[in-house]
Amino acid sequence: MENNARKWLVRGGAALLLLLLAGLMFLIGRGHTVYVDNKTLETGGETVGALQRVEVYVGEERLSKLAKRERTSAPVIGQRFSMRLLITKEKGDEPVEETVTLDLPYGWDGIVVNVPGYLAGLPKEAWMTEFVPAPEPVTEEDEQVVLEEDPTMMEDL
Repeated sequence: MENNARKWLVRGGAALLLLLLAGLMFLIGRGHTVYVDNKTLETGGETVGALQRVEVYVGEERLSKLAKRERTSAPVIGQRFSMRLLITKEKGDEPVEETVTLDLPYGWDGIVVNVPGYLAGLPKEAWMTEFVPAPEPVTEEDEQVVLEEDPTMMEDL
């Protein structure tokens, strides 16, 4: 009896350990795609214009140099995203460096971060949105309309 109880205790402990490890990996290993854009943002009657140029660095690697109305993306593992920005507000200005660290929403796969809105100090709901891809348009080739029945098809029945 003692051996049987010990066996169930070890099995229960192993199952609990696996569940804890799975939960931890679920949180830590969550993948996202973060889209960083330099676009004019209109929210609540307020308009924040795009910047002249934004260079986006993730780690030591330059991800992209964004002009007005451009967007780039970066794959991210985990719930935190850090980037370094070299921001040129107007043509001829010297670039200003800013480091940004964001906590990412858990349930979103794609996250859009609007740099001008972030720098303007707008609420998070204004400059961080979920990326929803536009559906592909349906073409005439995709739709096949049968106008008449083929009499030869009925012969096989």
